[in-house]
Amino acid sequence: QVQLVESGGGLVQAGGSLRLSCAASGRIFSSYAMGWFRQAPGKEREFVATISRIGDITYYTGAVKGRFTISRDNAKNTVYLQMNSLKPEDTAVYYCNADRVIRGVRVNYWGQGTQVTVSS
Repeated sequence: QVQLVESGGGLVQAGGSLRLSCAASGRIFSSYAMGWFRQAPGKEREFVATISRIGDITYYTGAVKGRFTISRDNAKNTVYLQMNSLKPEDTAVYYCNADRVIRGVRVNYWGQGTQVTVSS
């Protein structure tokens, strides 16, 4: 079992920055690929970014590429999302995700989410 707790959300003006953190419980954090997703009001949850287990591979959705940076610190069991040049359309609840495959079965955990609001 992995528990994920996000923090760092808030209200920011367009063009500003926020840094989200996701702290994970357990001793096997480095066994999971980690990701960030977001869900805006009235919309489905969508992928934002992901990072490999040791942090050597990252991938972003096109809407945030060049503005957001995902990183992780396996010693601290934490994954981060640095968000720069924020736009009103980035407003959403941001969720942390832990993902791995164990004996052919996908195992997936979610945090409770943190609200990000970008004002114009």
